Amino acid sequence: MLVREDKKWDYAVGMVKVDGLMPSKVMKELMEKEEKGEITMAQVREALDRTYCRRKE
Repeated sequence: MLVREDKKWDYAVGMVKVDGLMPSKVMKELMEKEEKGEITMAQVREALDRTYCRRKE
């Protein structure tokens, strides 16, 4: 693992900030839920895919 488990969200937010952006409200809520153990990383990915990766049908 390249990033320690307890630092993964700090790393992710830092990568977003490098581009001059900030995490969305949705992303912050997902991060908090995952940190509390309320959802899994797989559920975070699914929620982000539903929100940001809508397929053209």
